[in-house]
Parts: sequence; C-alpha cells; structure tokens
Amino acid sequence: MRLRNIPRAEGVLKAHPIVVKDEKMHKGKWKQEFGSGNPIHIEIGMGKGSFLLEMAERNPKIDYIGIERYSSVLLRAVEKYEERQGGEGLILIEEEKRPDFKIYEELPNIRFICMDAAAVTDVFAPGEIQRVYLNFSDPWPKKRHAGRRLTSRVFLDRYGKILTDNGTVEFKTDNSELFHFSLGEAESAGWRLTAHTWDLHKDERMNQGNVMTEYEAKFSGMGNPIHKLIAERQTLLSAGLPGNSNTR
Repeated sequence: MRLRNIPRAEGVLKAHPIVVKDEKMHKGKWKQEFGSGNPIHIEIGMGKGSFLLEMAERNPKIDYIGIERYSSVLLRAVEKYEERQGGEGLILIEEEKRPDFKIYEELPNIRFICMDAAAVTDVFAPGEIQRVYLNFSDPWPKKRHAGRRLTSRVFLDRYGKILTDNGTVEFKTDNSELFHFSLGEAESAGWRLTAHTWDLHKDERMNQGNVMTEYEAKFSGMGNPIHKLIAERQTLLSAGLPGNSNTR
C-alpha cells in the first residue's frame, strides 16, 4: 500500500514533545526520560497508535514507547494522542501557528519515535526493555525478503539484545503463513514459546484483557481469525546452555 505523504508531518513531529527526536542519545537513559523507574514496553510498527494509547491509559505503572517508520503515519498517532487528552487534535496546526505544547499529566507514560525498527539496538541498551509488541506487521511475502519480517531470527536477535532477562515478544496477525513462519523462527532462535493461539478471540485465557488494534478490529470483522504468540527471551541459565553450571 502506497502511503500518502503529508508535508506538514515533519514539522509537527519535530515540534511535539511526545515525539523523541534524539533517540540515540537516550540509549541506556530511557528511565530518566520518563522519570518513573517503571518497566518499559515498546511497540514496533505502531501505526496510528490506538493500541499503545489504550495500553498506556490502562497501565499507568508501565512506560510505553511507540516506534513508527513513516512520519505521515506517526502524525496520525500524535493527533490521536491530542484528541485523547481532550484537545482539538493537530489537524489545523501549521508551522507558523503552532501553539505551545505540553506533555499532558493524564498520560505521561508514553513517547513516540520516528525510526526504522532495524536500529533498535542503537536506541536501547541491553536489558532496557521488558516487552516488545508486534501487531499486524508487514508479512513481506516473498521468500527473499524473509529477513525483513519483524518476527524473523534477524529481528529476534535484535530484540534479545535489548530485552531484560526473560523479556517477551507478543505478536498478533491474521496472516496464517506469517504466523506459522514466526512460530518456527522463535523456536529455531532458542526462544521459549510460552503461549500461542490460532484464534485469539475464541481463546478465553489469551484473550483476557486483549486490546484490539485497528487492523484487528477490521480483520476480525471480516471473519478472519486472529493469531497470537508470546515468546520469551531465554538467558543462558534458563535455557541450559553452555555456561550453566547446572547443565548435565
């Protein structure tokens, strides 16, 4: 799908305090950015932000960072943030008419970054992130593009470098081929699959507390079952790999 460029997006994102501009300078310092000491969860490919905004509102003791590659898409997330705080959104904001922004007290536990997911190890330090959310990621259907899939071993290795011990990745999709691929990649990469389902909305346990994304609502409304997996990063000790004195 071709994205429509919105010329004003760059200016709005540059001005808004919810969007972190110097993300690499925050590596190892994200807890100071939030000033809370709370665990940090990130969503990669956050789209228009509905999922992350709802999660931040439901869980004030967790800090959330949304990552989106495209500025025109991230602009929509910023607008949703403004609307959620009772503002009028940013639809009419122009560079020369920009008001003074503030971070709203009602939702201080969220930040956005406009960046490519491949750079996560440049932005987050080892053990800095507790959970990674991947929701309806691009399936990259051609075999030669498998390494670009956000659940490939290439990306799982990157997540493993920033997650806490036994940190987790949660992935949702309606694409059965991508889900099957993702299950295999997680196991091959040495991650522990703690839970998975091929029909989330019919799985009472895994669906408990589920926050629907925009794509999830759309695809489930079309009758498509939603697949979900939770994979846990294993340490050398928990995986029983060389270096564990308790291995047999």
